[in-house]
Amino acid sequence: MDAEAILRAARLLGKVRINAHPVPLLQDEDLPATKEDGYLVQQALHDYLCRNGQGDLAGWKIGATTANMQAYLGVTEPAFGRIMSGTMIENGTSLASRGFCNPGIECEIAVRLTADSEGGNYTRENVADLIGAVLPAIEVVENRYGDFAERGTPTLIADDFFHKACVLGPEVPDWESLDLAGLAGWVWIDGNEKARGNGAAVMGHPLEAIAWLANTLAAQGGKLKKGEFVLTGSVTPVIWLDSFPCHAEIAFDDIGNVSLELS
Repeated sequence: MDAEAILRAARLLGKVRINAHPVPLLQDEDLPATKEDGYLVQQALHDYLCRNGQGDLAGWKIGATTANMQAYLGVTEPAFGRIMSGTMIENGTSLASRGFCNPGIECEIAVRLTADSEGGNYTRENVADLIGAVLPAIEVVENRYGDFAERGTPTLIADDFFHKACVLGPEVPDWESLDLAGLAGWVWIDGNEKARGNGAAVMGHPLEAIAWLANTLAAQGGKLKKGEFVLTGSVTPVIWLDSFPCHAEIAFDDIGNVSLELS
């Protein structure tokens, strides 16, 4: 893609996300054809969002980290997206559902970083040195695409792989003794259990996802930074919301819960 096509695609994706509208079909010349194109548009999208009141880069999300989600989305590997500070929602907040476009809830183990990543040789073991806390999180995703399988992976990457917002729970700084792979998590909608899973669903262990992200960013000339957080991927299938008002809550053994009300 040339520079003008990247900017056109980013402007379109940014406008429809801010206004909670579906993503229209991109013109062929503005359609990312490869995942590399997708990440170039994603960077330009976040420059656009920053200039248009969505805050600064605060963290990262990793999508398609489970075999079930890869099969559901028709992809064969994870993908990352950027999270802006203006899309972080306080735990327990009530928001109008009209601000969302076909929203869904994902149940995630998140981490807070206390050091920058350096280089691209991270493993599950040594990436732990970057992590200062673990916390429960909701990722609010949107199906802005209709039949997303037809849109193609590069377009989903360009648009942060369904990301809309997130809700972070309380931080657990003494996390090293926790069995992150064994942590059980649940999604509750209006008090009814809708899904459950555990940390092992995320690439076998949530820290495998963090290592993957650190190495992938390094290959693109980037890095994780102290103070950022990372959503490691949903331990359950996405729960799409089709009735409002509703109360969404996720809970994990040992690290707590987090909730959101959509009216």
